[in-house]
Amino acid sequence: MDTAETAVVRSGRRHAFQPDGSVEGYRPKRTLPVRVELARQLRRRRTRLALGFLVVLPFLLLLAFEIGDDGRRSGRTLADMATTSGLNFAVFTLFASTNFLLVVVVALFFGDTVASEASWSSLKYLLAAPVPRIRLLRQKAVVSALLSGFGLVLLTAGALGVGLLWFGGGELVSTTGEAVPFPAGMMSLAVATVYLAVHLTWIAGLALWLSVSTDAPLGAVGGAVVVSILSEILDQITALGDLRDYLPTHYSTAYSDLLSENIDWTAMARGAFSGLAYAAVFTALAIWRFHDKDITS
Repeated sequence: MDTAETAVVRSGRRHAFQPDGSVEGYRPKRTLPVRVELARQLRRRRTRLALGFLVVLPFLLLLAFEIGDDGRRSGRTLADMATTSGLNFAVFTLFASTNFLLVVVVALFFGDTVASEASWSSLKYLLAAPVPRIRLLRQKAVVSALLSGFGLVLLTAGALGVGLLWFGGGELVSTTGEAVPFPAGMMSLAVATVYLAVHLTWIAGLALWLSVSTDAPLGAVGGAVVVSILSEILDQITALGDLRDYLPTHYSTAYSDLLSENIDWTAMARGAFSGLAYAAVFTALAIWRFHDKDITS
């Protein structure tokens, strides 16, 4: 009998099979749609808490500035300049969040996505649905990227909104005293947000790799954060010289070059390339690891 016409009886029903052996009507591309996975992730408490904290953070920073000593705002640091305009407040919020908070958020969304399914023993049921392994990994990575990007935009937009409401829409003033007009400052803030989204892909790739390598979500998230912290520490050792340029966090705040009228794009270009290069390597390792992983939990 021809394979395409083969049928078996299961639970009283006849199931026709296609030439590739799959049940008739089965389409791999229809399994685990992004909207379904996104809805699943949005219902999770950790997602709501993470996004909620990004909304609350600008208000916490504003409260800290309001109850702080006004005499401390006469310097030329980013913290001192934060209250000069809404744009400066938004930029300060980004700088305060870049090296830890945003790393934790991205690591949480990517590191928890597969490892949590394994820890709940639900991963094998997703694969038995059947959802092809690479598609499952891709769909989860896409949703994690959407949540991470939304969180970054949410933080920037929230900080800008709070800053404009409280400090007004003045110029973007750098620590060197350069003043960037409001429209150009808005553009610089938008570019800084996009740069961070690109640069942080390295932590996304690393967390995804760790997520498919362990059944412990905390281990995947914590491992990615620890690597980032170690990179930051090594970056402070000037004796390493040019070797520091190869650290994934070396260009994490390269968007500070946007605070001047004459923008030097060199550091940001290197930072974007560094982030994408590390992301490509870690993502390839994640695909290789997950493709042949023995799912027993």
